[in-house]
Amino acid sequence: MKFIDEYRDAEQASHYARALARLVTRPWTVMEVCGGQTHAIVKFGIDELLPKAVTLVHGPGCPVCVTPLEIIDKAIEIAARPGVMFCSFGDMLRVPGSKCDLFTVKSAGGDVRIVYSPTDAVKLAQEHPDQQVVFFGVGFETTAPPNAMAVFQAHRLGLKNFSMLVSHVLVPPAMEAILSSPTNRVQGFLAAGHVCTVMGYEEYEPLARRHRVPIVVTGFEPVDILQGVFMVLQQLESGRAEVENQYARSVRREGNLPARQILREVFEIVPRKWRGIGEIPQSGLGLRPPYDAYDAEKRFGVADYRTEESTECISGLILQGVKKPHECSAFGTRCTPEHPLGATMVSSEGACAAYYRYRRRPA
Repeated sequence: MKFIDEYRDAEQASHYARALARLVTRPWTVMEVCGGQTHAIVKFGIDELLPKAVTLVHGPGCPVCVTPLEIIDKAIEIAARPGVMFCSFGDMLRVPGSKCDLFTVKSAGGDVRIVYSPTDAVKLAQEHPDQQVVFFGVGFETTAPPNAMAVFQAHRLGLKNFSMLVSHVLVPPAMEAILSSPTNRVQGFLAAGHVCTVMGYEEYEPLARRHRVPIVVTGFEPVDILQGVFMVLQQLESGRAEVENQYARSVRREGNLPARQILREVFEIVPRKWRGIGEIPQSGLGLRPPYDAYDAEKRFGVADYRTEESTECISGLILQGVKKPHECSAFGTRCTPEHPLGATMVSSEGACAAYYRYRRRPA
């Protein structure tokens, strides 16, 4: 198909592989900050086309994976209550909480429903005024605008039985946390094209200047990723540190202005805990005061829940690019997609799930 096949063209991929081999003169470490890119890299063996001096590491780019354990436990607690219709995208239902997951709640009789849009949950609230309808709002800047629109619509409709459990996180503060860590080894970034389609890439420019790190907004197909890596390494080899846009067919510097406007209307920036990483200042979105009546944490009295992460699961180190999935002693044995220890093995965008599916053994 046009617009897919052209970005999976073997000759184009080989061209970039040869160009990279000529370009690279020393070791470099580059991080992709998107779970979709991670799966493409592992599925198509993109990292195996690179010079041995170039290491790709996988960052906190999977929204399911970074949703903290205590938020999952809050979701389970709310979903198990009588009179609640709990709505979520399907990939959240198998993410393990401290004791069970949302599928377990559903099998025990809880009204847990998979929806395909947050506005579906608003419609359900209109159709079932005798039930409390809760939507599980997770994800990066990509999914935040439709979730904001759902809250905005519920407010305009005057719905008293709709609320949202919000766990939105923002990419640039996570990149800042990685770059500021004493264990950091990342020298360049592939920024997620879909996030930048919404938000643009202006906010990456101070990061690039402050940390002297090149950032290239990159798409998701093999040729996209190889070109993005090439652009990062061109900068590193020449001593530059700028923001460049490989994904120009979708991304503008200013992003999607109407989407950014609805985000400003409904959400405000708040601190947010990331699974396996901990709290990152100014890294999340929470409902603004005019809309806090739709905050499910407050409505159901679960805001103060605290849960300790598993000490066996190393997903936090994987999400920071410190380790790779096959370096975990539980990988593929005590931790599998059927019996996961952490969200990175569950999610369709998780690094552990990608390695389990495409690369069970280390390369």
